[in-house]
Amino acid sequence: MAQEPLNPEEVVLGEERGHVRSITLNRPRQLNVISSKVVKLLGGFLEKWEKDDDAKLVIFKGAGRAFSAGGDLKMFYEGKSVEDACLEVVYRMYWLCYHIHTYKKPTVALVHGIVMGGGGVLVVPSTFSVVTEKAVFAMPEASIGLHTDCSFSYIFSRLPGHLGEYLALTGARLNGKEMISAGLATHFVPSEKLEELEKRLLSLNSGDKTAVQSVIEEFSLSVHPDEESILNKLQTINKCFSEESVEEIIASFEDESRTEGNEWIIPVLKGLKRSSPTGLKITLRSIREGRKQTLPECLKKEYRLTINLLRSKISGDVYEGIRALAIDKDNAPKWEPSKLGEVANEKIDLAFQPFSTELELPIPAEDEARRWDGKYEHSVYPSLKGK
Repeated sequence: MAQEPLNPEEVVLGEERGHVRSITLNRPRQLNVISSKVVKLLGGFLEKWEKDDDAKLVIFKGAGRAFSAGGDLKMFYEGKSVEDACLEVVYRMYWLCYHIHTYKKPTVALVHGIVMGGGGVLVVPSTFSVVTEKAVFAMPEASIGLHTDCSFSYIFSRLPGHLGEYLALTGARLNGKEMISAGLATHFVPSEKLEELEKRLLSLNSGDKTAVQSVIEEFSLSVHPDEESILNKLQTINKCFSEESVEEIIASFEDESRTEGNEWIIPVLKGLKRSSPTGLKITLRSIREGRKQTLPECLKKEYRLTINLLRSKISGDVYEGIRALAIDKDNAPKWEPSKLGEVANEKIDLAFQPFSTELELPIPAEDEARRWDGKYEHSVYPSLKGK
């Protein structure tokens, strides 16, 4: 079946073919970053199709050479003086995270290229997540003063050993083979077969999970990480990243870097030391708490953290990190505080402190509460201002 040309004016494309629905992130020049408009359109399509009896299967994909490079950092930087707009898109994004995790119809993510940050929530929780040799996955939020968000304190805390802490703190990149081995994707399909797989899924015209899996497996290969993969270094990672604090993790990692054969640690250490001290401490605590939290609890916690950081309640590092990475692009952030030892535990506690009941992220208890345009959107954002 011939692929219809993409509409360059629309940031998200929704297609309906028989019983199959397709969502294409359509900002290829911006690596399909997730803006407020993208979030709104994604939520609208997913809500509509979840209620549509004719919709049996939903496919996620990205236009161009990326699936999604995550959240639109410039949007948050430019919106820092328009607080309500930022808070609204945060709420919408967490609505989206919960509904993707709990979506009532099978989903397939086709990943050929970069998938980072918030883009990962369209991939990892999908019923089937297909990656190619071009796939690149990372969650680099801690490095710019944010935290591992969009449900990844739940996902990472359930990875083998302390791999989750490693990925969250270092922002390390995984390729397609590594995503499979880590349990972050379900199938590896060579890029030259991806288009044919998509056509087969469309012609299958069904949401039967067994049938969908069978089609994907016709194209998929059994793969293992390359010899130099960090997944073959889990013994060292578990030893170091099981330490109680970020300071102890770095000290242990430094010790290991002096052992012959551990030269791979040196550039990772440099990255850790360049990252926001506040972002690292919040991220480690969030992952550790996530081990004992349910998905709704993780989402509520991450929502609080995101709002508190965007409101600069304990630090302005997130805006400094975005400035250095995406605005001035000097890659020379000036963190405040600049050292791990200067990040007060009381400040970190403040970031995690629950909101009053009416300001917390509402997790739907009933189907009716799954509405995209619920009252929360219209009544709560203004009341957050100045609190």
